Amino acid sequence: MSLSFEPITLDRQNDYLEVLSRCPQITSDYSFLNLWAWAEEYELRWAWDGDLIWIRQNLPEQFLWAPVGLWDAVDWQSRLKVNANAQSVFTRVPEMLTNLWRQRFPQTIRVEEERGSWDYYYRVPDLIELKGNRYHKKRNLLNQFNRKYEFSYLPFGADMVKQAMAMQTDWCTWRDCESSDILSSENRAIFRILKEWQQLAGLFGGALMVSGTMAAYTVAEALTRDMLLIHFEKGDTRYKGIYQAINQKFLENSAAGYTFVNREQDLNDEGLRKAKLSYHPEDFLRKFRVTLPTTIIRGAH
Repeated sequence: MSLSFEPITLDRQNDYLEVLSRCPQITSDYSFLNLWAWAEEYELRWAWDGDLIWIRQNLPEQFLWAPVGLWDAVDWQSRLKVNANAQSVFTRVPEMLTNLWRQRFPQTIRVEEERGSWDYYYRVPDLIELKGNRYHKKRNLLNQFNRKYEFSYLPFGADMVKQAMAMQTDWCTWRDCESSDILSSENRAIFRILKEWQQLAGLFGGALMVSGTMAAYTVAEALTRDMLLIHFEKGDTRYKGIYQAINQKFLENSAAGYTFVNREQDLNDEGLRKAKLSYHPEDFLRKFRVTLPTTIIRGAH
């Protein structure tokens, strides 16, 4: 099988979203906004193949991601062209597709847990109300912020992009992004989103203003009908409790109608994992690395 992989472009955004909507399980990786944000960092490419869209990353290593489409309707035996003399490695494969492939290829599939890629998701009311002892520290920091600062919450719109860019530039100076490949990559991804704010479908967010200056912002979208996805959340830590405040205020003001909020992965970073676990996730959207004896990559260009 030969697939022609091409750069991800804005002009096919709506076509992609239509195909994505048919997926039985949608994780944060496959949001168009996520693909667009990280396309240059991972050198992401897509190949349009009838009712499926294949995604390939070329950096830092070449992997296929899970194909996007209505998985249950696909004849995987013929589509994947099983070949015992070759292997294709798929990364970030959602649990439902992994289980489907396990059923279809029980003798030949190899599955490895990708814990660092699991999406954390939480109940929206839990993170708004912060009830009980388990949220005691979060609630205290939020209360300190509320008492100490004169602030306002504003929905994030195109008119706030320049302020967010300025704050993001300052944030990178404070955090010395140039010394961290991860922070530098994230910074480029954030600017890629902000620069195309008006062209990207479904984006919204919120900002906290303290004395007229942007102190924190959030960029989000609807991942599914009942799940909100937060892509980026940045705050000026000179304001004590700023992250607890933007988290709570954004959900309180802008998450009406959503049951869950997805806060993406921890990338096997211990500090990030600790922070995400401290908000007590409802559960995870699990993902796996899957190896199949196929020739799906061969012939691709």
